[in-house]
Amino acid sequence: MDTAFGDLGDEWTRLDVARVVILPIPYERTTSYVKGTGRGPGALLEASTQLELYDEELECEPHQIGIHTAAPVGIEGVSPSELAEVCAQAARRFVGQDKWLVGLGGEHTVSLGLVRAHKERYPGLNVLQLDAHADLRDTYEGSPYSHACVARRLREIVPTVQVGIRSLSREEAEAAAAAPGKVFMACRMRPGSPWVVQVLEALSREVYLTIDLDFFNPSVMPSVGFPEPGGFGWDETMRLLRVIFQHKNVVGCDVVELCPQEGNVAPDFLAAKLVYKLIGYRFHLPGGVS
Repeated sequence: MDTAFGDLGDEWTRLDVARVVILPIPYERTTSYVKGTGRGPGALLEASTQLELYDEELECEPHQIGIHTAAPVGIEGVSPSELAEVCAQAARRFVGQDKWLVGLGGEHTVSLGLVRAHKERYPGLNVLQLDAHADLRDTYEGSPYSHACVARRLREIVPTVQVGIRSLSREEAEAAAAAPGKVFMACRMRPGSPWVVQVLEALSREVYLTIDLDFFNPSVMPSVGFPEPGGFGWDETMRLLRVIFQHKNVVGCDVVELCPQEGNVAPDFLAAKLVYKLIGYRFHLPGGVS
């Protein structure tokens, strides 16, 4: 995986000058439907080389704050139970240098270690999870470290707010009910309702953002391991993210669960542009947290 995000020149990619670090984590062990998330980081990085670097909404070139693409996290032979610490160790190096870290999965379990590293730096941290699935099972297929358990494990590290949920088991529904105001079901997120304000009120000042790409409607993002009907489009997702970045200090993020499809690169490009928009919102949004 030799491709650097955005295919940028050395002027913008040196670690000593970059404010952003892209950390690929091509891990896939517990996926239970469509396989291929291990190829997600590479496909996203390849698609990013075709990005126009000028952002028409922000009227700037976000890459000029510097974007360094780190070597992929070594995951050969790493078990799901070991993964969190492996990812935490990789993340600590960059979080400790005050870099804004963007993790690229791989399956959603990669988020656990990234959140752990940020929690050490930001004790009051909350997580905002954009996702189709509740991921609140205590165990799945015999493992407490399955992708289907990631939100349950995140809750053990930090308070977690989930948005866009539209698929869950009875066990997960009971776990969601036990955390009032922390799980926002897609079926209740109606236009005109105050759910965006409620999401903001549920979060602390410092937020780690994790985005499972199945949050999007599968008509625009079919390349995921477990597509769910419904979900968000591009424009409404950008409106939500803009509000989050304007009102919260988003200290790090990840984008996970891209499952590339041969012959269909549009979802790869959407994922790459999403990462670029997150960088732009973090550093160039008028009125945002600097």
